[in-house]
Amino acid sequence: MSFSRQGIRARLAASDTSTTERGGALQRLRDAVTWVTTPLLPDDYLHLANPLWSARELRGRIVEVRKETADSATLVIQPGWGFDFEYQPGQYIGIGVLVNGRWHWRSYSLTCPPDWSTPEHGGKRLISIAVKAMPEGFLSSHLVSGIPVGTIIRLAAPRGGFVLPNPLPEKVLFLTAGSGITPVMSMLRALDRRDLFTDVVHLHSARTADDVMFGTELRALHDRHPGFRTRLHLTAERGKFALTDLDTEIPDWRMRHTWACGPAALLDEVESHWHSAGSADELHVERFEIERSAPGQGGTVTFAKTGRTAAVDGATSLLEAGESVGVQMPFGCRMGICQTCVVTVRSGQVRDLRNGDEHREGDKAQTCISAAAGDCTLDV
Repeated sequence: MSFSRQGIRARLAASDTSTTERGGALQRLRDAVTWVTTPLLPDDYLHLANPLWSARELRGRIVEVRKETADSATLVIQPGWGFDFEYQPGQYIGIGVLVNGRWHWRSYSLTCPPDWSTPEHGGKRLISIAVKAMPEGFLSSHLVSGIPVGTIIRLAAPRGGFVLPNPLPEKVLFLTAGSGITPVMSMLRALDRRDLFTDVVHLHSARTADDVMFGTELRALHDRHPGFRTRLHLTAERGKFALTDLDTEIPDWRMRHTWACGPAALLDEVESHWHSAGSADELHVERFEIERSAPGQGGTVTFAKTGRTAAVDGATSLLEAGESVGVQMPFGCRMGICQTCVVTVRSGQVRDLRNGDEHREGDKAQTCISAAAGDCTLDV
């Protein structure tokens, strides 16, 4: 029995016009493809029909890159087979981008509400992230100014606990700075869609008005919903926002459930301030970076299953070391929270970048927050 490339493409395209649907029809299609493609892998033929169709990994296509500020942009992505559109506002996804023959992975907060679509993209279900280019961030700069529309990327499923409860608390405060607005934007858009703004206050800090991501949309939400107030603090004009000013700016802040996201130094201050006020239980924090207070001595990291090695300094995480030599490393939050990146240390020792704790042969280590403390080998 023989099958032409054009015939396979036509049969697949005709069999399922909604590649994000789950259930029996999708599974029957996958089974049929497996049967007719032996000895080739099903993905070899699925890719010919549609590069977003894959039975072994999540993929997506960049369909729009929209500037938000001079150094930030929204990326609109059309996910392929298997993506769960019923995520919670505030969660993040992992994206993998092929640059110069190597896959680079990062995690970014979703900025869209669940099950989102737009008429300008044909009503297809989409997702969006917003990226701020960082001076030391190779991938973030590439995503903001260099990635072309149509690029196929890899995706990791939505995850994270920085989400709103159901039902929504009577009083809510969002406290954000810089790109920390991104997970909160997903929440605000979801509240807007369901008209759930009862008593919501948003206080955002940015250097100048031109640095405010989603500034126009925030003002429109403020004008449209009596139950939503957004306040902007410009640090170039007024200096860093002092948490002691909360009593003046938002007198009832102690009575509000608060979601805070921004630079690590700000979040440290927020946690201390809320704890001192006896309101720590009402505070929810999302961090984009870990505090690296205890670097290791560095060394050569060997990745046992691939045989690849990376010589790194003591501040480079094991996750970053693996990705730098093309090892497919497990990861989730990249912040030491979700435990997705845990691997076994086969030999040598590694050090937790946050507190200096060391893990030796046979121990489990979180690769996103651990670094080499001498030469070591990982079971990955």
